[in-house]
Amino acid sequence: PGAGTGSKHLLEVRDLVKKFGAFTAVDHVSLKVEYGEIFGFLGANGAGKTTTIRILCGLLLPTSGNGFVAGHDVMKESLLIKQRIGYMSQKFSLYPDLTGTENLQFYASAYNIGRSETTARIAELTERLHLGDFIDRLAGALPVGWRQRLALAASLLHRPHILFLD
Repeated sequence: PGAGTGSKHLLEVRDLVKKFGAFTAVDHVSLKVEYGEIFGFLGANGAGKTTTIRILCGLLLPTSGNGFVAGHDVMKESLLIKQRIGYMSQKFSLYPDLTGTENLQFYASAYNIGRSETTARIAELTERLHLGDFIDRLAGALPVGWRQRLALAASLLHRPHILFLD
């Protein structure tokens, strides 16, 4: 699984807190997720789900507490975490003026995936996610559900150890 030295779990968080000034967005969250497990956050808007995910993705530092993603410390190893995760945000994250294929090629280059592997991965994900009729259309012109599938393909392109769906 490629985990570092911080935890035997795929994801482990202990007493995670995130404050923005006087506002506490994440309040002492603790959890463990095993390899192969599917885990979901449920809660009302403003409950801290997205903030927690952003911390676990290495995009925000916690105020206190600690956590490990794929064995890497969220406080010290955000670059290693970013290399091992896939993240699909709740907002549209693709370039609307590029086709599906062009978007996936762009993401592949950001992950330093070679040209031949990129071609193979795009073909594999196109088939797996049934994107064939939509892959060469402009992303901005796709229906919402197909844009989400395309964004999912982009988040899976580099074969992440863990996938965050926000």
